[in-house]
Amino acid sequence: MESRVLSGATIRGLALPLKPSARFTGNCSLPATKLTGRVSDGGNLIWGRQLRPAILLEASPASVAAPAMKRESIRPCSATAEGSDSAGGAKVGFLEKYPALVTGFFFFMWYFLNVIFNILNKKIYNYFPYPYFVSAIHLFVGVVYCLISWAVGLPKRARIDGNLLKLLIPVAVCHALGHITSNVSFAAVAVSFTHTIKALEPFFNAAASQFILGQQIPLTLWLSLAPVVLGVSMASLTEMSFNWLGFISAMISNISFTYRSIYSKKAMTDMDSTNLYAYISIIALIVCLPPAIIIEGPQLLKSGFNDAIAKVGMTKFITDLFWVGMFYHLYNQLATNTLERVAPLTHAVGNVLKRVFVIGFSILVFGNKISLQTGIGTSIAIAGVAIYSFIKAKMEEEKRQGKAA
Repeated sequence: MESRVLSGATIRGLALPLKPSARFTGNCSLPATKLTGRVSDGGNLIWGRQLRPAILLEASPASVAAPAMKRESIRPCSATAEGSDSAGGAKVGFLEKYPALVTGFFFFMWYFLNVIFNILNKKIYNYFPYPYFVSAIHLFVGVVYCLISWAVGLPKRARIDGNLLKLLIPVAVCHALGHITSNVSFAAVAVSFTHTIKALEPFFNAAASQFILGQQIPLTLWLSLAPVVLGVSMASLTEMSFNWLGFISAMISNISFTYRSIYSKKAMTDMDSTNLYAYISIIALIVCLPPAIIIEGPQLLKSGFNDAIAKVGMTKFITDLFWVGMFYHLYNQLATNTLERVAPLTHAVGNVLKRVFVIGFSILVFGNKISLQTGIGTSIAIAGVAIYSFIKAKMEEEKRQGKAA
């Protein structure tokens, strides 16, 4: 933004002398009124986009002495006037004028990236069934993305000290464990079934809040979880792709993400969410590398990489791993940024709808056959999550209003 430095003008009856050396560029016009008087020890006045030109020239002693003289206003430079409204204030941008459209776009991109990630992730497991290594790749690509973003200053890297690091390590360890076990489940069973099991996450959150944090959970909230447990049980009994590895891994993922939520409350910080997630990703990558190397390393070196390249080719194999990592990082980052823009109730509804989208699209893309009982059970579980999320969001809103009052 170009600015002008005015060394002489009149502000609310006080005149600033105009230095002969003052130079003006651009399409500016000054009034014919002679300016007199001085402001002692007065510095230059910066005239930029934020300052309205109408206040630069008021009635001066000269204009009072000669009332017949018509007062003129300083006409702003074309470069400065650009982007201002008729009153001289800043023009309201699109983001401020249509916040609902912007928030809707955030939700759409969050769902879109999440669906693409789940579909591409499952396709990779169809020819490269190594979830520990793929989990590490997800985080590795995200960490490289964060380092490049920091290098160019978008965003500027926030400093971290030893105390904050100690708070973030438990969060990152739980994040890494939950991420690995989720991918083990994705590799073992259908994507739709894994997300049905992960619908139990609110149940584990409520149990941890009640028995670990000592927070009293109302009976209505417990009752709302009954359909979730019933629906997941119905879906599990008749799921075509059911196996114990996929089921247990999804359950461990639920527990891990529950503890991540607990430790996140203890690690509340003023750091912005983008930098916070970047540091968590770096620590989680360090946690994921040892099991990937120990558990899958020998098999990967022996035949894993060669088999995958023989099936799809080197180029597709590398690009698939790159893009699945990018989609994983971007959808998680965008989810955080999206949920910061909305109220708790909208947040809850958004999470439920996201799971519905993922389950529905995965069934359509992979053509997974599900029984009638599995479909009914999945629907009941999702409905239970919606009821639970609605009740909890209302409770949080009432608590917030009570504190504000």
